[in-house]
Amino acid sequence: MSLAAVPDVPPQLRTFLAFDYGLKRTGVAVGNRLLRTATPQPTIRAEGAAARMAQVEARVREWQPDALVVGVPLHPDGASHENTARAQKFARQLRGRLGLPVYEVDERYSTTEALADGRGGDADAGAACIILEQFLRSLP
Repeated sequence: MSLAAVPDVPPQLRTFLAFDYGLKRTGVAVGNRLLRTATPQPTIRAEGAAARMAQVEARVREWQPDALVVGVPLHPDGASHENTARAQKFARQLRGRLGLPVYEVDERYSTTEALADGRGGDADAGAACIILEQFLRSLP
């Protein structure tokens, strides 16, 4: 999926879990298509793919989402960078491991916006909320 395109999301997919991927902290938010809002969840604090994935799997079991959303960071001009590749790899791992649809969303400025808004006092979870709300607003 192109990050600029409106995602083709089947209407039966209603509940989403979003991630703002980071090497040490991964923000998490849950939301639904009907309300088009997101609620911050406790940030995953884990280093290493295995430790992070174990916590992600626990969240998926807890929330039972229909699909997942991963924020993909880009430079302001849209160019990719090292963290772009890391977030996309994380999205591929989620697809392969969890068997759920995974949508990638351009997350430029989400952390900056979360800090400015003071969302939930946790910039990572706030950024995940912004990523998820942008995604939900893009749906028909």
